[in-house]
Amino acid sequence: MTDHTPYIQLLQQLIQTQSYSGEENQTADIIAQFMNEKGIEIYRDNNNVWAFNKFHSADKPYVLLNSHHDTVKPNKGYSRDPFEASIENNTLYGLGSNDAGGCLVSLLALFVHFYKKENLNYNLIFAATAEEENSGPNGIRSVIPQLPEIDFAVVGEPTQMNLAIAEKGLMVIDGTAQGVSGHAAHENTVNAIYKALEDIAWIKDYQFEKVSDILGKVKMNVTQINAGTQHNVVPAECHFVIDIRVNEHYSNQQIFDTLQANTKSDLKARSFRHSSSSIPLEHPIVQAGIALGRSTYGSPTLSDQAALTCPSLKLGPGDSTRSHQADEYILVSEIEEGIDLYIELFNSIL
Repeated sequence: MTDHTPYIQLLQQLIQTQSYSGEENQTADIIAQFMNEKGIEIYRDNNNVWAFNKFHSADKPYVLLNSHHDTVKPNKGYSRDPFEASIENNTLYGLGSNDAGGCLVSLLALFVHFYKKENLNYNLIFAATAEEENSGPNGIRSVIPQLPEIDFAVVGEPTQMNLAIAEKGLMVIDGTAQGVSGHAAHENTVNAIYKALEDIAWIKDYQFEKVSDILGKVKMNVTQINAGTQHNVVPAECHFVIDIRVNEHYSNQQIFDTLQANTKSDLKARSFRHSSSSIPLEHPIVQAGIALGRSTYGSPTLSDQAALTCPSLKLGPGDSTRSHQADEYILVSEIEEGIDLYIELFNSIL
């Protein structure tokens, strides 16, 4: 039976150490030291720390166990010190406790449990990565090229230990409608706002054909619009922003191409990187989770899954609704259950 206490204490130490995205060097040091003390050979690049199980073999498939140790900055609603890491009545408070410190230490406990075991069916890679909250270039995206091909991944995010077997992707598009500026009283103008409205109306009404059983439809929303400088000047340009949540049936490029073919505005995607992700319902890890009584669902929130091209499952202790909230917390019992369930889950496939 795994002793949960060292991992609870590790999480407290991580909470007590500032680790905003891009500033995670101290928490990377803490994780590396903890793993070294467990006799684990580690690799480190920037603020990312990873390791392979002791008896990994190139002729076996690799499973990635990934979670992040960066946090957002605490919001102004905190009534307690976000770095105190106090435990009160089974509740561990602190910034990053729920998102995603509890998941990270639980996955690490899983990795340590199997680290020295021989003749596993899979190789295990544990990766504590940086810059998840800001989707930065020095997080998991910089680690993946340094790893062997991954068969599937478990991404530690708070899911109440239920199986998020799909995650919506995200694409943000900047649109610019072009007009002809002039005095509002004259007829020799083309109002860019009206041209933008034609495209916005199409975006509002268009429905992508493929609807996911897990994630539902592709959802598009125009969330910002800006044009004009004064009341008597017809604007030559109208800028608007489209927020698109993509199901697993479409790539971000396919979504963009469809919009470009059906609108007249100039469109520019801020990024194509945040893809949707999924894992088949019949996958052994999913079936093992279902056998343990865990439910499956599709997640609307973005995570480091968006950087992965392999099948991936989002799974971890804690509750996603607490993430980024004031007085963030996770229950100690949730972490203990998370560790035990992770181990039980992998016992059935390893």
